[in-house]
Amino acid sequence: MATTAADLEELPGVGPATAEKLMDNGYDSYQSIAVASPAELSNKADVGESSAGDIINAARDAADIGGFETGAAVLARRERIGKLKTLVPEVDELLGGGVETQSITEVYGEFGAGKSQITHQLAVNVQLPAEYGGLEGRAVFIDSEDTFRPERIDEMVRGLDEEVLAATMELKGMEDADPSNEGDMEELVSRFLDLIHVAKAFNSNHQILLAEKAKEIAGEYEEDEFPVRLLCVDSLTAHFRAEYVGRGELASRQQKLNKHLHDIDRVGNLYNAAVIVTNQVQSNPDAFFGDPTKPIGGNILGHKSTFRIYLKKSKNDKRIFRLVDAPNLPDGEAIMRVKGSGLKPE
Repeated sequence: MATTAADLEELPGVGPATAEKLMDNGYDSYQSIAVASPAELSNKADVGESSAGDIINAARDAADIGGFETGAAVLARRERIGKLKTLVPEVDELLGGGVETQSITEVYGEFGAGKSQITHQLAVNVQLPAEYGGLEGRAVFIDSEDTFRPERIDEMVRGLDEEVLAATMELKGMEDADPSNEGDMEELVSRFLDLIHVAKAFNSNHQILLAEKAKEIAGEYEEDEFPVRLLCVDSLTAHFRAEYVGRGELASRQQKLNKHLHDIDRVGNLYNAAVIVTNQVQSNPDAFFGDPTKPIGGNILGHKSTFRIYLKKSKNDKRIFRLVDAPNLPDGEAIMRVKGSGLKPE
């Protein structure tokens, strides 16, 4: 929950000037300060690292996070986690009920495999009533490859079942609307688009800045009727891959990518949002057997992603949805179709 500058001044070592700097840099709650690193806070708030460490520890106490807890307490906390459905039953079953909040889900695959189709569909589904697989929230979309298309959102909204459309209209304050009425549908699509915050990232530095802005948006709407429940980054790695070329740049790229991943993960954890990132692939010439494609980003991305999905083209509009890695689910495959009306079962 957001706090005021006066609230922050209650932390040891935080005066009016430091409180204002913290607020200006997006540290508007005890939780956001509690999960920062001393070096990061020192740089943003212009205080010494030792003082920054004291401020962070005090914020952890105030926010009641950062200590050990029992497995039963962890289980109780995990009951808050939402499951955002794709509305493709086989895929949702493979994911254990849907895309988890408070986790990073990575989708990788070659060009045209349907990665952006998934991000668009989830930006629609996150706004649906909970009984129809949604999270009754809004989406933040960081677009690094100019993939976001409002027209695609329009098609996917119209592609929802009539029962789902009627329930969603009621949720969005359109109780007397009729899904068969074109004027009402246009109004519904407009309301869907109003709850998707889109920004185009022009380079990796701008993309990192937008992740920080996403946290601000999530904080701004935390108490709103439709809080932020989804953060999409499409694609996560395109700018990093283009700007850091060659082995000499690899360490710098990975270090920067690691910080970026932690920033977006923080949004998911602090605001109970699902985080989905798309990733490009490269050919692995050492692979003599099996599929030679592998995701870029190396071990840093592999370890940070909670769920890893490989999306592969098949015949016509079919796509193979393969769960490659998950902490609590077995690997497996499902088939879905990418149609004009959105993602559909086989």
